[in-house]
Amino acid sequence: MRRSEYDEGQAAKRLKVPVTAFRWGRYVGLVPEPDLPRGRWSRAAVEALDAVAIAAAMPAEPISGSTAADRIAAALGTPNLPGEKARRVSAFVVRRFVDRGLLTDLSANPDGTLHHPGQVDQLCRQPGLAELAAADTPVGPDQAADRLGVRRADFDHMVRLGWIRSPQTIEVRFGTSRAGAVNVPLYTTASVDAVIPAHPEIDWDQLRTVGKGRRSPLASLRPDLAS
Repeated sequence: MRRSEYDEGQAAKRLKVPVTAFRWGRYVGLVPEPDLPRGRWSRAAVEALDAVAIAAAMPAEPISGSTAADRIAAALGTPNLPGEKARRVSAFVVRRFVDRGLLTDLSANPDGTLHHPGQVDQLCRQPGLAELAAADTPVGPDQAADRLGVRRADFDHMVRLGWIRSPQTIEVRFGTSRAGAVNVPLYTTASVDAVIPAHPEIDWDQLRTVGKGRRSPLASLRPDLAS
């Protein structure tokens, strides 16, 4: 029985190209948007595609988000060192570059990203790369609170109010058992730094001097009234 519609994996297989090349082909316009519901292509649409051009657009294997981070760190002159716990540029930063539209994620895996090596190399030559990487550096809740000069409890209220949102969480283990693991939200330095100018109605000097154990001035605010 001849197939009448294709998802991206089936279409790539029909064209005899890697699915990552097919996805890149969509990004560069070699593959049109699906012409059928549920993100599928008709047989006619797939047969009209130029498999040679799609394969040529991505002549090398995709690289992981971690490898992309290593290339970006090297381009900044601060290479990630093997075995180093605190990476100078992490996969978190790479994901934020995807969010910004600076990189394309060719993976369907929510736990990792894949990238066209040529696009990563092009990004590495972009002016202002250092500033972009610095803006997307991850900080945890405690670091974010310290950066703002407030207590952790006050920062937690900012999260509750929707003033700042975490784009990604990481699992942190205490000991070797997953029973002691907790999910820790991460924030970008740019989003943390944007909180104060976005809320001039707050007396930040007063907030920074609230004593330990005292109720936060933000506790009485409601999310629908604080935006």
